[in-house]
Amino acid sequence: MRAILSVLLLAGPLPQAAPLPNVILCMADDQGWGDTGYNGHPSLKTPHLDAMSREGLRFDRWYAAAPVCSPTRGSCLTGRHPYRYGVFSANVGHLKKEELSLAEILKSRGYATGHFGKWHLGTLSRDQKDGRRGGKAEAHYAPPWESGFDVSFSTEVQVPTWDPMRDQAVSPTRYWEGPGKAASENLEGDDSRVIMDRAIPFIREAAARKRPFFAVVWFHTPHEPVRGGGEFLAAWKDPYLACLSALDVQMGRLRKELADLGVAGNTMLWYASDNGPEHAAGPGSAGPLRGRKRSLYEGGIRTPGILVWPDRVKEGRSIPVPCVTSDYLPTVLDAAGIAPDARPLDGISLLPLIDGKAAARGRPIGFESGEQLAWMEERLKLVRPGKGRPFELYDLADDPSESKDLAASRPEDVARMSRDLETWRASCAASLKGADYR
Repeated sequence: MRAILSVLLLAGPLPQAAPLPNVILCMADDQGWGDTGYNGHPSLKTPHLDAMSREGLRFDRWYAAAPVCSPTRGSCLTGRHPYRYGVFSANVGHLKKEELSLAEILKSRGYATGHFGKWHLGTLSRDQKDGRRGGKAEAHYAPPWESGFDVSFSTEVQVPTWDPMRDQAVSPTRYWEGPGKAASENLEGDDSRVIMDRAIPFIREAAARKRPFFAVVWFHTPHEPVRGGGEFLAAWKDPYLACLSALDVQMGRLRKELADLGVAGNTMLWYASDNGPEHAAGPGSAGPLRGRKRSLYEGGIRTPGILVWPDRVKEGRSIPVPCVTSDYLPTVLDAAGIAPDARPLDGISLLPLIDGKAAARGRPIGFESGEQLAWMEERLKLVRPGKGRPFELYDLADDPSESKDLAASRPEDVARMSRDLETWRASCAASLKGADYR
């Protein structure tokens, strides 16, 4: 089915003569909206992320598609809400073979494709115990090399943020480079550096061959177990700040490498987090936002969001419009001149916003996680925080901390938005039953 869809979608000549853009999707793990210098952290310094936010587009309302990791990651690669294909939460489901991933689409157009870091969209080993489900859940075997990635350096689940292969008290996992091939060298020290040490050679080789490339760099930082070391821990005396500082250094290293290779201008370099911070009382910060990881309040799903693309974004500016990780696929395909197939997408192309030709999203964003629901328009956000709980309504333009529930005073908006939400949920339910694959 996947091969047939690929042929139907991608057959025919490229529609544009301009060079295809390179694409890098960088993502932190459990980094809160407030865990950057540019968003006002009281002590953490993130000079490289701050520079990206000044020089490129700073998305002030960037959303993870879900308040936990696996569902958000699936949305990045499919452009679809996770409830369409069964990745409801972490360690649940897998990226189905029937789904058409961004890596598969770009690979068929000549891109070199690589995944580096945390995968969390299926198991990576059939016969060796690994992570939470590897070697004991054959039905969920879905490694990146079977979803369009030429090169992999990937773990099933989280690892310590320093010395990642040591002292894994929970769900020991390895870095896998292919079927039955676990990495054994250069696995000490800062985990973000370990990941970038694999991503950069991949980018160098693609640049040397003048091939467009698609690199997914999914850091484990600052997911627990949080550890720091070396100069970073010496400077910060706090493992959480130390590992985020180390990640920031790697983002600076990546940008320098792109510049040295002469490919920075034509590279879409994205940065975000997969959800909000783990703990409501720290060490992670959601800034002034309500909630944390696992919550559909803003603190659980609004994260840092940045795009640097010098050839297209000539000067830095902020984007106040709501955007979401499901937007990656349609935006990248639009930039590459590729039309998506007819299956329902929950993301939209952000090129009109990127080019300054639009000032609004024009389409709501739906969320579902466990018994929580949310429906987000340009300003208004409808939230049901749990089963049997009444809907709450917030005006995020005036009240980003979601402190003033307007549901009682605006029943017409609640009724309208809840109807739209249920229509969207019905569409997701049809997808989940396989309607999009027939």
